[in-house]
Amino acid sequence: MFEPTIKDIAKICGVGVSTVSRAINNHPDINAETKEKIMNTIKEYGYIPNNSARNLKRVDAKAIAVLVKGISNPFFTDMLKVIEAECNKKHYSLELLHIESDEDEVDVAQKVIKEKRLRGIIFLGGLFSHSDEKLKKLTVPFVFSTVGSVPENMNKKMFSNIGVDDRKESEKMVEYLISLGHKDIAIIVAEQEEKSIGMLRLEGYQDALRKHNIEINPALIFPTEDGIGHFSMENGYRTAKKLIESGQRFTAVYAVADALAIGASRALTEAGYRIPSDVSLAGYDGIDVSNYIIPSLTTIRQPIEEMAKDTTKLLFDIISGKREHQHIIFEAELLVQESTCQVCCQTAIN
Repeated sequence: MFEPTIKDIAKICGVGVSTVSRAINNHPDINAETKEKIMNTIKEYGYIPNNSARNLKRVDAKAIAVLVKGISNPFFTDMLKVIEAECNKKHYSLELLHIESDEDEVDVAQKVIKEKRLRGIIFLGGLFSHSDEKLKKLTVPFVFSTVGSVPENMNKKMFSNIGVDDRKESEKMVEYLISLGHKDIAIIVAEQEEKSIGMLRLEGYQDALRKHNIEINPALIFPTEDGIGHFSMENGYRTAKKLIESGQRFTAVYAVADALAIGASRALTEAGYRIPSDVSLAGYDGIDVSNYIIPSLTTIRQPIEEMAKDTTKLLFDIISGKREHQHIIFEAELLVQESTCQVCCQTAIN
């Protein structure tokens, strides 16, 4: 598919690049008839101007974009620090875009590629359920990071993904809670769409309960609220308050993100419960702040730095033609800290 540059538009119109730039930027120093011709040509050929005069002149600038779905999750903040540092080493600029929960990240990427003249894209968060036809429309290399599970019917030669096995690692956490004697385990779960990270972690929770012949109680499954960040501390706080107010019996709370668990700890403490002597609390991600709250949080620690470095290196290698698409799964670590204990040491919450 022909994707015109500003030079192409200038050639078609028989004018210089600077004249096209003046037309795009509504500069007064241009003939009205010439401007109309340029703008009609831009519309006809589907040219999307870059956002700044600097980029109009430097269409070959070394830049990648990171599209983040779930910016309220501190986990992505930790990853972005590493990605930015790796980009700086390669002398690449980085464009950061926040994708709303109801937006399709691939649709947004198609527009951004044209606007920013990118060399590549990293997707952080969201879900992976895009068709081959849609992915074919992306004209630069891309990597789905923090995505460890993809549908079997996907053409894996078209994309790269890096992450952990969220379903398996979530099962690992719940099995640990069960080993402490917990059976009434409430879960705070975010974004339960098909193939989403939240759904995979919920499925891991259910797998562990089934494995140990513990009945799955729908009344202990608490989805986060819409309208605020699904993986935010505020949502964890609000959702935990609903759990407490429900009157359901539980001895442990498992939140599918550390940020949710930290919010939940505030709600539990405000309600008069001690962690872990009244209720055990566990999270998922291994963000740095989870080590410094009181009590420190038992969590599934993802290898944040390694995943971020490998994501960036893989994208650069694909851009330079050194590697084909890769599908990399990391092992996560069960990090046992102060927020969990044996159920026999607790007073059950009724």
